[in-house]
Amino acid sequence: MAVRIVTDSTCDLSAELIKEYDITVIPLNIIMGDKSYRDGIDARQAEIFAWADANKTTPKTSAPDPAVVEEVLKPFKEAGDEVVYLGIGADFSSTLQTIRIAADDLEYDKVYAIDSMNLSTGVGLQVLRAADFARQGLSGAEIKEKIEAARSRVRASFCIDTLTYLHRGGRCGAVAALLGAALMLKPMIAVKNGKMGVAKKYRGKIMKVLKEYAKEMEPELRNAETDRVFVTHTATDEIAEEIRAYVASLGIFEHVYVTKAGGVIASHCGPGTLGVLFYSK
Repeated sequence: MAVRIVTDSTCDLSAELIKEYDITVIPLNIIMGDKSYRDGIDARQAEIFAWADANKTTPKTSAPDPAVVEEVLKPFKEAGDEVVYLGIGADFSSTLQTIRIAADDLEYDKVYAIDSMNLSTGVGLQVLRAADFARQGLSGAEIKEKIEAARSRVRASFCIDTLTYLHRGGRCGAVAALLGAALMLKPMIAVKNGKMGVAKKYRGKIMKVLKEYAKEMEPELRNAETDRVFVTHTATDEIAEEIRAYVASLGIFEHVYVTKAGGVIASHCGPGTLGVLFYSK
């Protein structure tokens, strides 16, 4: 019997990490107009931003179909394996409920579905930790217990370049969007207790803001677990590399990973977004 680690496409892990840790990824759906696309397979950042700008709206997103989830789980059930699922938090999507429904329909009682209470690489951090535990020989139940015990220590925050996408998706009022554009406000969105909120507001051009954001985070970074940190973004590669270099220069982390946000996250945050994500001690 093996323990299989399953996540969804909002984890924003790179293809290299997914392969290295033998992780199974279930794609969420991105709806643009009257067509539905699979996140990370049929729809990626560039296409999403081009469509959104051309149509002056934001793509809709939805949980995977139960039938798709069942097709993923069936081979693991037939092999007698346990499954640990970690994906986007329950307050952000119905995906977790879809996993549980699919497991019930299959009468598969070895699926341990965990509410990450997070998104993007705030999920990815927990997925890699679960994979580490699986490699150490822990059971699904043991992994679930350890992940849930530590999930409040995940630090996930992002600086948003434009409020337009949040506004289009109904997550920011029209007045706030107009005010943000006029004053060049760049909110820092943080995830806490499974919900998103504005932790701080910066002002100015995004490169200046991101440097300030990263430097102000240094005290928290120095109180972080040192195995890995993520710089996750929808910004340019040059901007992401500059922030990565700064975080690496602190000499705290064994691995500093740069990942591009997938389609679901990009659909809601828009271009120019960047976050630094890690576990605190």
